[in-house]
Amino acid sequence: QVQLVESGGGLVQAGGSLRLSCAASGRTFSRYAMAWFRQAPGKEREFVAGITSSGGGSSYADSVKGRFTISRDNAKNTVYLQMNSLKPEDTAVYYCSRGNYRSGNVRDYDYWGQGTQVTVSS
Repeated sequence: QVQLVESGGGLVQAGGSLRLSCAASGRTFSRYAMAWFRQAPGKEREFVAGITSSGGGSSYADSVKGRFTISRDNAKNTVYLQMNSLKPEDTAVYYCSRGNYRSGNVRDYDYWGQGTQVTVSS
């Protein structure tokens, strides 16, 4: 079984930056695409960014494109989300997940972390 643990969340002012990390357990991390989702209070969980198993391809939600960058280090079993130019609308719990790199359907992912809170103040 796989465990995913997010870290790096916190409170920042609008325009600031954060880098989230997702550390994965297991022997086969490099075989799987990974993605970041987020969920704000009262809203559905939404796709943010994804990356292929090798790190050679990625996709982003329109709302974050140009501001966020997803990357991975397979030697460290870790996926990152660099978030720049943060906006109050980015406030949410951010989750990493395994299984796809561009699907917004949560059913296409088989493991989820517990999430890390990101709060952007205005």
